[in-house]
Amino acid sequence: MEHKSFDAASGASRAEIALLLDFYGNALTERQRQTAELYFQEDLSLAEIADITGITRQGVRDGLKKAEKALFGLEENLGIAARFLRQRKALEKAKSAATSLPDSEEKQKILQGINAALEDA
Repeated sequence: MEHKSFDAASGASRAEIALLLDFYGNALTERQRQTAELYFQEDLSLAEIADITGITRQGVRDGLKKAEKALFGLEENLGIAARFLRQRKALEKAKSAATSLPDSEEKQKILQGINAALEDA
């Protein structure tokens, strides 16, 4: 089984960090969360964030690095995002397997259950 892990040293993508921000953003300081959301989710530049927040571009960069380190530390300790991704992948596999079943009411019930679980995830 493939195990998705988040490792800051591996050069995580913006999408991976945005996912961690979704799970752990409230654990950051208000300023870290705000700058991280603007950078990783809104795709603003350091200069744009500096203008919005009233801090220097270097201050924004330093804050982002601290936020990123905190997010990876939380994921390393708690593993919530990795578990979410594993569960989602398992649901997708189950959906694929259920799709190949012969058409029946039972198949439709199974697919409805899987789709509902995917929507909630």
